[in-house]
Amino acid sequence: MDNAHEKKTADSAAGEAAAQPSEPEETPSQEEENPPLTLPPDAIIVVPVRNMVLFPGLIVPITIGRERSIAAAREAARSEGKLGIILQRDPEIAAPEPDDLHQVGTTASIVRYVTLQDGSHHIVCQGEQRFRVLEFLAGYPFHVARIAPLDEPEAEAESAEIEARMLQLKARTGEILRLLPQAPAELTSMAMNIRSPGMLADFIAGLMDLLPEEKQDVLETFDLQARLDRVLQLLVRRIDVLRISHDIDEQTKKRLEERQREGLLREQLKTIQKQLGEEDSSAAETAGLLEAITKAKMPEEVNTHARKELRRLERMSEAAGEYSMLRSYLEWLTELPWSVASDDRIDIAEARKILDDEHYGLQKIKRRILEHLAVRKLNPQGKSPILCFVGPPGVGKTSLGQSIARATGRKFVRISLGGVHDEAEIRGHRRTYIGALPGNIIQAIRKAGTNNCVMMLDEVDKLGTGVHGDPSSALLEVLDPEQNGTFRDNYLAVPFDLSRVMFICTANMLDTIPGPLRDRMEVIHLPGYTEQEKAQIAERYLIQRQLEANGLQPQQCEITAEAIHAIIGDYTREAGVRNLEREIGNTFRHVAMRIAEGTADHVRIDAADLHGILGAARYEGELAMRASVPGVATGLAWTPVGGDILFIEASRAPGHGKLILTGQLGEVMKESAQAALTLLKSRSAELQVDPDLFDKTDIHIHVPAGAIPKDGPSAGVAMFIALASLATNRAVQSDHAMTGEISLRGLVLPVGGVKEKVLAALRAGITTVLLPLRNQKDLEEIPQDAQARLKFVWLETVDDAVRAALGPIDTEVLPN
Repeated sequence: MDNAHEKKTADSAAGEAAAQPSEPEETPSQEEENPPLTLPPDAIIVVPVRNMVLFPGLIVPITIGRERSIAAAREAARSEGKLGIILQRDPEIAAPEPDDLHQVGTTASIVRYVTLQDGSHHIVCQGEQRFRVLEFLAGYPFHVARIAPLDEPEAEAESAEIEARMLQLKARTGEILRLLPQAPAELTSMAMNIRSPGMLADFIAGLMDLLPEEKQDVLETFDLQARLDRVLQLLVRRIDVLRISHDIDEQTKKRLEERQREGLLREQLKTIQKQLGEEDSSAAETAGLLEAITKAKMPEEVNTHARKELRRLERMSEAAGEYSMLRSYLEWLTELPWSVASDDRIDIAEARKILDDEHYGLQKIKRRILEHLAVRKLNPQGKSPILCFVGPPGVGKTSLGQSIARATGRKFVRISLGGVHDEAEIRGHRRTYIGALPGNIIQAIRKAGTNNCVMMLDEVDKLGTGVHGDPSSALLEVLDPEQNGTFRDNYLAVPFDLSRVMFICTANMLDTIPGPLRDRMEVIHLPGYTEQEKAQIAERYLIQRQLEANGLQPQQCEITAEAIHAIIGDYTREAGVRNLEREIGNTFRHVAMRIAEGTADHVRIDAADLHGILGAARYEGELAMRASVPGVATGLAWTPVGGDILFIEASRAPGHGKLILTGQLGEVMKESAQAALTLLKSRSAELQVDPDLFDKTDIHIHVPAGAIPKDGPSAGVAMFIALASLATNRAVQSDHAMTGEISLRGLVLPVGGVKEKVLAALRAGITTVLLPLRNQKDLEEIPQDAQARLKFVWLETVDDAVRAALGPIDTEVLPN
């Protein structure tokens, strides 16, 4: 009774599985011309199949396409006989032979034979019983085999082991059907209603998604308990796979739901913003930033960091306070020239021509620049030097940096460091501060657009210090060729390579530059110009520049060389040419006014015309200012704006041997005056000076221009000569100037700034310069035209200075 019920249930399920769409059918009948074949009683027609196994009790559709299989199916349908469905061992074999087939199969009856319009053939088979092949018979147009049917061992169905396995199998079947998507509920009911252990195992094995070899293994397992164990094992493994797949599917579904929810909310937000007229542009901005990061070709470390920050930005709302800060940060990263470099123009001849055309003189500086270019040509991967131009204002330090950039074919950027007292101006602020920005170095790199620009750090000697740190210390890493390859700005927080940047520093004096910073630079001194050099610079550059600045044509205005020399001598007194250009501009503006009024078409300016244009001469010849009286000597001094002359005046009055010093003298200069007086007392016999003179009088030494502080030891010789002139009542020769430090033994010691001092003497009309003998090596730095116009007296002791400045000491009665 139970078996009949199982059979009925299986049949109804099979009928549902075998339902096909309405197509033309072809069911072979007895009316065909060929009579049915006669087979032995224990023989059956065999149809080989690929990748499927038919179990007893199941109804399965089978597609047949091989000619022998079609003929076998037609014969079985016509004769209403049975078919033997056998799995072939290798599915790739198109025409399998008996050895290519398994030995165990399932007999089946054909429920329906269908031929579709496309010519394909399909049969719906119901499995009935296992069989074993005894032998294949020859002489038939298809496979025919003698078989031995295999009965189910029903006698063991009632044992406890079998019943336990059936209960376990049904429980597992219910579990797997719950895991399967869209599994029909009828399958669970059918499995629970099956009473036969063998039919249950076959039913479940047929429904499971197993490999053909695994299903064949179940088909060939005749022992009922072993078959149940095998199906249970396969079922448990499949449940584990489905459970894991189900978990993965749930997780994926959950993520998709979250993204769909987020996407839905974003779409709703966009709609709301659109209605309010505030359309969201974050997606476009993010896409643009991603493209910019790709194009920037950053180093690997920086690229990884930038993409990480971009992902943060994508997850961030535009209303967040950090959104704009992070977007600005990414814009800075993408706009820096990480991999953009200008091609160095390594043409030594062309570079020399550019430097000569734009700057007169400065041969030492030009030679150093050309040396750098030659090294870059031979070693392109070498480190750029750190040059420091030191000199008075107006000598062309900044314009020389621009010429270097043009000569090398690089971009030029300038950073003014005068008055900078915050370390963050160099290294930048951290991003946590509102309004944070990178430092001036990174800003200049961004402005240049290349990572090998020429960067001028102007007025490096005027850096200040304050409560925000020491900016000169922050420059130590920037200006160190061994360290600036990994310069880390506080705002960027990633390293940037500055090793290819050519740094040029400018300063008026070296004393205020910290030692460690000065040690990192190659110092090149730019002294002032001689009058002849200034005239050449004016004729080559300044006149043309001022003509253009004032809207004049060369045919409208002409200025003579005598007028230029008059402007240099009477209206300017400087080491550079800045005031010279300014006075030329004043002259040309007067001409421009006359031409604009229509009172003249062409104006020629001569030296005599300058009084009416520029007014009275501002500077007189220094010789005219000197009174040929004893006690006055002309010294030479160095200042941050170039050399200058310095008058030393000595006077005496009745007193008690007191020394009075005035003129805002520094401690070192006061000590020089005391040393000069002591030295004069020790040499009173050689100078024929009455020793009682110093006890009966007070000595007063004054240095004019008292509002200007003065210090340094180089006025020692001039102070001694002034005191000697006063004591011997002999005037110092008015065209003589001197410099040098003295010792109590009468030695003249070397001093610095010789070139600047000599040029100052030349500007003042001095003809003879007294210099320490140990400064003779500095003579080669003095321009040739200056050497030709001056006489140099080299001093080893103060006696040499007395003979040169005062002449021989004659025997005469000295005043009391």
